[in-house]
Amino acid sequence: MSECTVLGLKEELGKENISLIDVRQYAEYAGGRVEGAKLVPLDEIEKRHQEIDHTHTVYVMCRSGRRSAEAQKRLKLLGFQNVVNVKGGFEEWKKENLPFEKDEKAPWALERQVRFTAGLLVLTGVLLSIFVHPYFIGLAGFVGAGLTFAGATDWCGMAMLLAKMPWNQRQTTCETNVSTAN
Repeated sequence: MSECTVLGLKEELGKENISLIDVRQYAEYAGGRVEGAKLVPLDEIEKRHQEIDHTHTVYVMCRSGRRSAEAQKRLKLLGFQNVVNVKGGFEEWKKENLPFEKDEKAPWALERQVRFTAGLLVLTGVLLSIFVHPYFIGLAGFVGAGLTFAGATDWCGMAMLLAKMPWNQRQTTCETNVSTAN
């Protein structure tokens, strides 16, 4: 499978016959992206692949490179000939101090939302176990088990659920306020 660095991608941007596809969720994309990247979340690749020009070299990017490697495999199975995974993803892009754009009213990153929600659930479980009934401590234990599972498997059900919340969906208004950052 073909890969490139973020510096290699930067050299290719602006050339004809390339497409840059960001396979993260909307909240991540809104929080920062390479200018010109088209959002096609990984879980929508199969149903939206016709939006991507099959004749172009397709660069796929995510936060770290893991989801984009999966997107690369899926696009190959869908008949794309030249798909390049961007190693290190958007995190590496930012480390290299390359310019990016973001929506001014972007939702929190999913990781931050998960940490906030998990912390709130644990705190609620502990307080309810103190003031209402001791069995509410099970809520804190359940969240702890879920976080342990997420860390061990790199699959987080809470993140998947939060990604489907209305505030994490792309706004359908015609206007998007975008700012650029380094």
